[in-house]
Amino acid sequence: MNHASNERPSKGGMSRAEFLRLAMGAAVGLGLGPGLGAQPAPARMLTRRIPSSGEALPVIGVGTWQTFDAGPGEAERAPLREVLQVLFAAGGSVIDSSPMYGRSEEVAGDLLAGLGVHERAFVATKVWTRGREEGIRQMRRSMQLLRDERIELMQVHNLVDWRTQLRTLRTWKEEGRIRYLGVTHYTESAYDELEAVMRGEKLDFVQLNYALNDRAAEARLLPLAAERGIAVLVNQPFGGGGLLRGLAAQPLPDWAAEIGCESWAQVLLKFVLGHPAVTCVIPGTSRPRHMADNCRAGTGVLPDDSMRKRIVAWWEGRR
Repeated sequence: MNHASNERPSKGGMSRAEFLRLAMGAAVGLGLGPGLGAQPAPARMLTRRIPSSGEALPVIGVGTWQTFDAGPGEAERAPLREVLQVLFAAGGSVIDSSPMYGRSEEVAGDLLAGLGVHERAFVATKVWTRGREEGIRQMRRSMQLLRDERIELMQVHNLVDWRTQLRTLRTWKEEGRIRYLGVTHYTESAYDELEAVMRGEKLDFVQLNYALNDRAAEARLLPLAAERGIAVLVNQPFGGGGLLRGLAAQPLPDWAAEIGCESWAQVLLKFVLGHPAVTCVIPGTSRPRHMADNCRAGTGVLPDDSMRKRIVAWWEGRR
C-alpha cells in the first residue's frame, strides 16, 4: 500500500460513527473563527505535492456546483458553513467553484469571510466566457464575490476560448493576482482537445472527470499529467452521483477494510486517490456528515496498484 506524502497514516480502529462525531465536534469546537486552533481534528488529512511548486495540497476538497448555489437565509447557509468547518477541521483546504455555478462563488466567499479562514483556504475558480476583456471582467467579479484579491487557482472552464484566457492567466500569474493556472473539463468527449492543451501549454493544474466507473482518463491524460508535471483535480469521483447511489444499499466487500474504508464514499474516493497522478479530489456536498465521511477517505492507507486492480476486477465482475 502507498501513502500520500508528508502526513502519517491514521492509526485505525476508529469507527465511522466515532470519526463523524469527532470531526463534527472538532469543527464546532474550533468555530474556525475566534477559537481557531483550539482543538485538533481526529485525523489529519494526507497531502500530495503540486508539481510546479512543491507545495503540499490536502487530498480531499469540496466542489460547489449546485450544492453551494444557495440563498442568503441562515437555514440555507448554516449546513454549508458546517461543511467548510468540517473540511478545515480535518485538514482540508481546497474549495472549487465557477461563475457558471449560480451563487456558489458568492456563498463560498461570504462563508469564508464569516469564518475568518481565507488565509487557510485554497480557493479555485474558473473563467467561463469568450474574449479577453470579458474574461478579465468575469475574473474580477469572481474575486469580488469570493472576497479575495488573489485567487490560488484560476482555471479555463471546459476549455472555452482557452487560448485567449490562458494568455491573460499567464499575465495575472506574473503579476501575482493568481498563484496557479489550469484548464478543466468533465467529459471524455473533450479528451483529445484536453490532451493537446496539456501537451502544448505549460499548466499548473488540470481538472477532469475520473471514477471507478469512468476510467478513460487512465489511458492518456493521467500519465500525461505525471509526465508533464501537472497537478490533477478530480471532479465527479462518484460517477456523477449515480455510482454512489447505486452502491449505497449494498454491503461493503471484505477488502474494503484492508484500506480502512467504512463507507462506499470512502471506497470510491480512495480508489481515485490511489492513482499516483491524482493530487486532490473535489466531491460536492451540502451535508456536513457527508463532508466528514469524504474527509475520512483522505486519511490512512490508500490502495496500491494491486488493490486498485482488485477493486476494478470486483466492479467489472458484478456487472
